Amino acid sequence: MWKSIQRLLALLSLSLFINAAAAQPATNSFDRSFKKVSKPFKILTSGKQITIKSTKDFKTIMVWTATGHRIVEQTQVNASSYSFNVSGSRERIFFVMVQYEGQKPVTEKFGVE
Repeated sequence: MWKSIQRLLALLSLSLFINAAAAQPATNSFDRSFKKVSKPFKILTSGKQITIKSTKDFKTIMVWTATGHRIVEQTQVNASSYSFNVSGSRERIFFVMVQYEGQKPVTEKFGVE
């Protein structure tokens, strides 16, 4: 009889523990911090010719390959459009970082054929 009472108490305490250790609700601050933000620029590719266009002037542009080789690093661009060639590289995947005056940098991954 004591064994059955012990089992019942063990099951009861286990179920209470499981309810207390339940997952966080879906509407926490972590979920709200990863809202999809539209990019303030567009990347246009035509073969190995890349053009980055925006409605505002860029402050800094940096482009690097998926293997980490830096292709472009321009500071004080002060233009809303920037073009460059990647003809010397066999890479197909690139990353771009664009920064505007007084704002955080924005990065995007893109590919070329």
